Amino acid sequence: MRSFDSEITAENPKMAKRKDPGRSPIGARGERDGRQASSPDPGRGNDLTSPNDGLNRQIVRMLEEDGRRPFNEIATALNVSEGTIRNRVNGMRQSGQIKIVAIVDPGAVDYRTNAIICLRVGSDATPAHVAERLGRLEEVVYVLWVSGRYDLLVEIVSDDQDGLARFLQRHIHGQADVAETDTMIGLKNFKNQFLLKQNWT
Repeated sequence: MRSFDSEITAENPKMAKRKDPGRSPIGARGERDGRQASSPDPGRGNDLTSPNDGLNRQIVRMLEEDGRRPFNEIATALNVSEGTIRNRVNGMRQSGQIKIVAIVDPGAVDYRTNAIICLRVGSDATPAHVAERLGRLEEVVYVLWVSGRYDLLVEIVSDDQDGLARFLQRHIHGQADVAETDTMIGLKNFKNQFLLKQNWT
């Protein structure tokens, strides 16, 4: 569903003449609502539901900073109409390209220890099997299947180093589906950007 005049009249020139002969629809709207007409949509002609579209990238970047940011604030910052922002966001959500949810940032809560475990799975196991088992544990916040010497990168958080040791003893060491691990304890977090990717292949 399209809610702004420029797209409707661009598809039906006769309608544009009836609305305001000799005047561009965008210019007419700009005068009506008191806002300066925006530049042509950089994504026009592309898939408007794709996060790779130029305007959509800017929208997603702003929503990554604050998922509750009002559409009118985004529209003002990007110099487009609020309807454009609403249509773009709804389109990306309906197509499954983005999800706006609340997630816990381990760097912002009172965790004292976090670690990355480089893990090679056992000969009778698969990365997917081990990832599913570890992914059910509340201490695990990130699991990535990787190439190279190891099969999985697993990030865990705990209240202290004793909690980390208990996790390793219960869920890593001595497990038949784990052949080798290398555990690295985090010292300082310089950047922590959460990118929600479900069913990423």
